[in-house]
Amino acid sequence: MPSEGGWMLEIRSFESLPSTQRYLSDLVRTSAVTQPVAVLAREQSAGQGSRANRWESSRDDLLVSVAVPLDRLPDDLPVQSASIYFGWLMRQALRQAGAQNVWLKWPNDLYCAEEKIGGVITQKLKDFLVVGIGVNLKKNPKGYRALSTDISALILLNIFWDNVKKAPKWKQILSEFRVEFEQHRDAKAHTKTARIELRDAVLCDDGSLEINGERIHSLR
Repeated sequence: MPSEGGWMLEIRSFESLPSTQRYLSDLVRTSAVTQPVAVLAREQSAGQGSRANRWESSRDDLLVSVAVPLDRLPDDLPVQSASIYFGWLMRQALRQAGAQNVWLKWPNDLYCAEEKIGGVITQKLKDFLVVGIGVNLKKNPKGYRALSTDISALILLNIFWDNVKKAPKWKQILSEFRVEFEQHRDAKAHTKTARIELRDAVLCDDGSLEINGERIHSLR
């Protein structure tokens, strides 16, 4: 396992950004990032979601992007399934913070009971994986479901990073996620071109789905 010193996380906090994911991705592209870095904003004006959608949020929700060096990732992690891996670590962090009804829907959506409260996107850039996370912690004026928790975004980020530092193997994460996947087979998921029924899918060892003879990978 990597030494603790190599897991020191620099946190850069902002009152407002158009997008933490875009901001951090630009830093990585210009080689301004050499170690794990998190960019945390109290609010976003143009947050990025899955499939080029905009992520709507309230002030003081968890709005963060984290640059994780590729050489710190487990050696068995399929990079195309990184959203599942980091989504599961955030799901664990939320449960550790008291949100026991949170679960991860393939491949990157965080749900509380039957409503979406967050999501994870991942992007491989140079020697880093940039992990963008949005979780609705506060009541949303547009009516989106939120956890309505008193936990701060910074504390939740620190719990999440503690989970990342443990560097669990992909095989372990997949084994745990597979149990939850089977429990929520009545759910549906979006691909780039269609909406699919998870009850018709087989979860493969690399995190992809096999459905109707087609293999669908999960990187978003």
